[in-house]
Amino acid sequence: MNFLAHLHLAMLADSSLLGNLLADFVRGNPAGEYAPEVVAGIMMHRRVDVLTDGLPQVKACRDYFSAAHRRVAPITLDVVWDHFLARHWQQLEPSRSLHGFVQEARGQIVPQLPQTPPRFQNLNGYLWSERWLERYAELPFIAEVLRGMASRRPRLAALAGSFADVERHYHQLETEFWQFYPQMMQLAKSKAL
Repeated sequence: MNFLAHLHLAMLADSSLLGNLLADFVRGNPAGEYAPEVVAGIMMHRRVDVLTDGLPQVKACRDYFSAAHRRVAPITLDVVWDHFLARHWQQLEPSRSLHGFVQEARGQIVPQLPQTPPRFQNLNGYLWSERWLERYAELPFIAEVLRGMASRRPRLAALAGSFADVERHYHQLETEFWQFYPQMMQLAKSKAL
């Protein structure tokens, strides 16, 4: 899961949006560094990552990637799941627009930014103003995201090329998304994440 899915599941679970978005920027035990509800959100994010990466459907999706890109497949898949969530938002959340959800999330997170790490603040400078969460619905933007990640982290250079595997197996990946994401939503609603 990437930014959008983590925020969506957090909203469904009534968990801290800040904690769920911040988690990748926090190492070790966050207790004492942040408010208890933010810590709970960070921990939920970590549980969601472990659960998602361990799902048989998600593990099977790694086989859609060529040998050159299989090592980065889990990262690529996280971004791809956000693409399908944004693309099918109205089916999954018919009572709330993606734009409305993003504005609500932004309203909850941005006021709390001063107490977060500079790298996270920097991300937020782009995330909202450039409408990343809404643009995830656009497949060319997914290619752009993967290229950007590859350029910022040389050891993940294979991310840029992994987009070709996404295009090649797009419909299979979409089918797999529908196999697990609605179940993740149910787990979030029942506070089981």
